[in-house]
Amino acid sequence: MAGPAAKKAQDQGLGPCTSTYATVLQMISPAQKKALQTATVDPKRVVVRTPAKVEMPVDAVRASATFSKSDLGSYTLEYLKNDWYITD
Repeated sequence: MAGPAAKKAQDQGLGPCTSTYATVLQMISPAQKKALQTATVDPKRVVVRTPAKVEMPVDAVRASATFSKSDLGSYTLEYLKNDWYITD
């Protein structure tokens, strides 16, 4: 869910997401980090493209903290190799 921050870190020359995730976590406020631990997703706001491909907009996230599209972004998730992955 920290995709926009990972992209920002990569654009600033900090390297790919896989090596900069610790930096990305520092870009999220402590209140937001805590809220993400108990966040849920409103299934009514998720768009099912196929049984193995769904789009989850930021407004589907229900949490005790406020998140904007620039905080979380919207994601396309695909079920690949027995697990869900962000693919877009």
